[in-house]
Amino acid sequence: MESAKSLLPLSNDVKQSHETEHKVPTMTRKGVYAALSYMASSVLLVMFNKAALTSYKFPFTNVITLSQMVCAFVILYVLKSLKIISFTTGESQNSSKSNNSIIFVSFNTLVYTFPLALTYLLFMVVTMEAVRGINIPMYTTLRRTTVAFTMVMEYFLSGKKHSSFVLGSVGIIIAGALIAGARDLSFDAYAYTVVFIENMCKAVYLASISRVGKASGLNIFGLLWVNVLICGPIMFLYSLLRGDLQSTLNFPYLFYTGFQVVMALSCAFTFFINYIVVLNTTVNSALTQAICGNLKDVFTSGIGWAIFGGLPYDLFNVLGQSLGFFGSCLYAYCKIQGI
Repeated sequence: MESAKSLLPLSNDVKQSHETEHKVPTMTRKGVYAALSYMASSVLLVMFNKAALTSYKFPFTNVITLSQMVCAFVILYVLKSLKIISFTTGESQNSSKSNNSIIFVSFNTLVYTFPLALTYLLFMVVTMEAVRGINIPMYTTLRRTTVAFTMVMEYFLSGKKHSSFVLGSVGIIIAGALIAGARDLSFDAYAYTVVFIENMCKAVYLASISRVGKASGLNIFGLLWVNVLICGPIMFLYSLLRGDLQSTLNFPYLFYTGFQVVMALSCAFTFFINYIVVLNTTVNSALTQAICGNLKDVFTSGIGWAIFGGLPYDLFNVLGQSLGFFGSCLYAYCKIQGI
């Protein structure tokens, strides 16, 4: 199984990659593939979610979230059963002790990660609602303000403070979002509010996941596993009690090939994006990951406007989005340079 072990880098491989990435000044072919895969999958994921919610007018965001969790559960279970991946740091894929339980993790681990899983569930549900209610260009613009919420959470959780350069770059990002939103002719107060709630949920999740991962000994696959293991049944019961599962069976496009393809790809890319972020950071560097994140927002805005529309041309809107993009690049530069 040695060959299988090298197929899927784990989060505990990041430390080793940090020791070697400075020795390799140029990007390898594998690094190029990882960067391009991250940008492409991020753009496509938003497009598929948007297509399901708006083009096909599928009204049940929680059913999409449940489908994505089921897909992640099946993929992780199969990979773990075949010993291609492990769920804990330092665990050998050949280890037999992890196979004593059908759920692969201890009950104490599930209890410890329960709050993180609930945050993950809220983030997933709110994200789907945010994508539904706003045009793609404005969605990507407002989502860049997540860094501000993350900074606030870091300050309250760990007392971490940032330099004036970093604060200035964040200020530019927020200013860009405000300028773009002020002249957004399709402005929807509810949709904007949902996006900002999404940002807060993501900030809490990102601020907590590294702590929980280190304390529990779980790697990125292990954290994703406990998330779907805990949240899947909750989302299933919620959808069942609301009658959404029954209503889904009566959805007019349910057996339409185009809708089924969009749903399948949405589920697959949701899982894939969680893995490819780790791979891109491991094979390349944090700088590459940060720049890719900003570049894919540009493509997402452009492609989203071309396909779904919803954003009439306005000088202030273009200026605001440009400021947001510039602020994001400046923030990435400051963080990498340690300013």
